[in-house]
Amino acid sequence: MAKPAKKTHAMRVLESRGISYTATTYDDSAAFHTADEAAALLGVPADAVYKTLVVMREGQPRAKPLIVMLPSDAQLDLKRLAAAVGEKSLRMATQREAEQLTGMQVGGISVLGFKRPVGDVYLDERARTMETVHISAGERGTDISLRTEDLVKVSGAVYVVTNGS
Repeated sequence: MAKPAKKTHAMRVLESRGISYTATTYDDSAAFHTADEAAALLGVPADAVYKTLVVMREGQPRAKPLIVMLPSDAQLDLKRLAAAVGEKSLRMATQREAEQLTGMQVGGISVLGFKRPVGDVYLDERARTMETVHISAGERGTDISLRTEDLVKVSGAVYVVTNGS
């Protein structure tokens, strides 16, 4: 059941830029672990909910990671992403790495929740066709819906193809 959301850093970022959004919270105490399940709790299609993944440049321990947003029902193709962004090899961050780099818990990482820049930001090409998208607000169980063009503007995201679709 949705209820009013408490203010997160991501919400403050949007408000400071004059960007409108809708925040929703849902019961995250239930055992859900995927963005697909979050979409079901929000009552929206899975392709409207964008998960945020942290991807590491392989063999470059000091290099900034890639922050990649893609639809919750999509799988990330690391080889295709590497080719698209001009990298030799990429790997998914471990849960520990993702949480240490972002300061947020996996399942609640938000591209808008960083207190300082973390890495290069990419948004799956399919978002171009969406007027609005849902993303995490920076904590599990809290979602932000905003216009896709506003997400790109505030996050500095670059569109990229993230899988074979």
